[in-house]
Amino acid sequence: MTDNEKHPRRQLLPVVEGDGRRDLRADCGSCFGLCCVALTFSKSSDFPVDKAAGTPCTNLRQDFRCGIHEKLRPKGYAGCTVYDCFGAGQKVSQATYGGVDWRQDPSTARQMFDVLPVMRQLHELLWYLTEAIALPRTRPIRAELRSALEQTEHLTQGTPAEVAGTDVAAHRADVNVLLLRTSDLVRADIRRKKKDRRGADLFGARLRGADLRGVTLRGACLIAADLSGADLRESDLIGADFRDADLRGADLTGSIFLTQSQVNAAKGDAETKLPPALARPAHWG
Repeated sequence: MTDNEKHPRRQLLPVVEGDGRRDLRADCGSCFGLCCVALTFSKSSDFPVDKAAGTPCTNLRQDFRCGIHEKLRPKGYAGCTVYDCFGAGQKVSQATYGGVDWRQDPSTARQMFDVLPVMRQLHELLWYLTEAIALPRTRPIRAELRSALEQTEHLTQGTPAEVAGTDVAAHRADVNVLLLRTSDLVRADIRRKKKDRRGADLFGARLRGADLRGVTLRGACLIAADLSGADLRESDLIGADFRDADLRGADLTGSIFLTQSQVNAAKGDAETKLPPALARPAHWG
C-alpha cells in the first residue's frame, strides 16, 4: 500500500530543500479530522449545507477520513478543497493532545475545537516568518525575524488552555511589523515605480497581462479578477483574496507570502508559474 493510499485525504506538497516548512504542511493522515468538525459551514457556493461548529461533517468517517474526498467539488464542497490548516491539525492532534482523539475522550472535544483556529493562525505566522528568514534581502532584520519565529513556536507548544488563551491578534500585530519591513526590503528596487494596491477593491478587475511586479496587494479583493498572463513576481500577496481569480499563465515566482489556500481558491493552468513551496491544485487540470 502506498503512502497516498494509507492517507487518502492528504494533499502532498513538495518539500523544498532548505525550505524549513515541512511541519507547516497539512498531514490529514495524522489529524483527527478537526477541520471537518471544529469549523462552521454555511450553505453557499462553497458548501451545499449548513454545519455548526463542533458538529462532525456527515462525510467524516470513523477513521477520520473524508468519505467523498475524490468528489468534493462535484458534491459542492469546494470550500474543503481550499482550506489549509498550515499543519495545525496534526500539531493539535499529535502534540497538544498527545494522540488522544476527541472520540476517545469526549471531554476534550470542545477545547480541542477551540484550540485548532488559534493554532492555525500561529502556524500561518510561522509560514510567513520562515519564508521571510530565507529571503536574501532580509539579512538586516534576520535576527528579529528569528526571534519572532522562536516566540511564535513557543506559543504553539503550550498546554491546550495556554494555546486557547493566546492573544493572537496582539501577537499577529507585532509580527506584521516585521513582515511589512520584509516586504519593503524585497520590493525596494521596484516598489517606488508601482502603485500601492494594498487593500484595493479589485473585484472582477480586468488585469490580463498586467505588470504587477513588486506591487503590494496585501489584503486586496481580487475575487473573480482576470489576472491571466499577469506578472506578479516580487509582489506582496499576503491576505489577498484570490477566490475564482483567473491566474492562467500568470507568473507568481518570487512573490512573497503566498499560501496554498490562496492558490487553491484561484483558477489556473499548466502555464501558471508558482513559488516552489506551493503545489499546483488538482482541480486546475
